[in-house]
Amino acid sequence: MIQKTEVRNTGSAPEKFDSTVALHYSSERSSGVGAPPRMQIIPASDSSLLIVFGDAMSSEIQRQVLGMFHALQARQDVRIRNLHPGYVSLLVDFDPLDTTHEDVAEIIAIAAPRESASHHYERSLVEIPVCYDTEFGPDLQNVATHTKLPAEDVVRLHAGATYDVVFLGFTAGFAYLGGMPEILSTPRLATPRRAVAAGSVGIAGGQTGIYPTVTPGGWRLIGRTPLRMFDPRASQPTLVVPGDQLRFVPIDRGEFERLSRERV
Repeated sequence: MIQKTEVRNTGSAPEKFDSTVALHYSSERSSGVGAPPRMQIIPASDSSLLIVFGDAMSSEIQRQVLGMFHALQARQDVRIRNLHPGYVSLLVDFDPLDTTHEDVAEIIAIAAPRESASHHYERSLVEIPVCYDTEFGPDLQNVATHTKLPAEDVVRLHAGATYDVVFLGFTAGFAYLGGMPEILSTPRLATPRRAVAAGSVGIAGGQTGIYPTVTPGGWRLIGRTPLRMFDPRASQPTLVVPGDQLRFVPIDRGEFERLSRERV
C-alpha cells in the first residue's frame, strides 16, 4: 500500500521549494513488525529530487537504495536524466523544462511497489586481484596495529568478504563498497596524501574502496590492483557499477606484474 502525503512549508521566510513529498509504503516483510518502512522524497534543486531511505548506513537500506535505483532505471523514462545512488539515498535528476517535481515524485511512487516487493535485479560478481605487498599497502601495518590483528589476518578478512558496490563517487569510477568486516574499521589519515596511485585499495572508517585514477586521498592504503578500474575510452568506462558484487583475490608481486603487462 502506498500513501502519498504532501507537507507544506508554513515558515515566513520565502523558500524556493514549498513542499516535501513523503511516501509511506508497506509490504508483507514489514506488516505487524513495528512501523512500516518509510522513504522521503525531498526537492534537492530545481532539477532533482532526493529519495531518503534512512539516516544510518545498513545493508537493508543499501538494498532499498539499489532496488529503487534499478526499478527507476528499468523504466527508461526519458524525463529522468540521471540517477545517483548513495549510502542512504538516491538523487533523481530530471529536466525541469520537460517535467516537474510532482511528476517525478509520481514516477517514484509507481516504482516503489516494485522496489519494495523484491530487491531482485541483475548483479555481476566481479573479482579484483590485489597485491597486498607493503610497497602497495604502506598503511597495512597501521591498520593491523589499530585493529590489534596480525597483518596476515587483515588481508585474510579483507579478501574474505563479499562486497556490494553501493555507489560511484568522489572521482570518476571510485567505487564505494559496503560489507567490510567491522573489525577492520580504521580512521583515515590525519593528512591526506597528495597523490595516490591508480588501483590502490584503501580503508577509511568502515568503508573500503579502490582509487581508479591518480588522485589525492586520505584512505589507509593496504594493497593495489593491476586492473584498470576506469577507462573513459571503453563503452562501459567503469569496471563495476552500483549493484554489482565484488571480491578481492590476493595475488603475489609476480602475478601483479604479469597482469600489469597484459593491461598495456
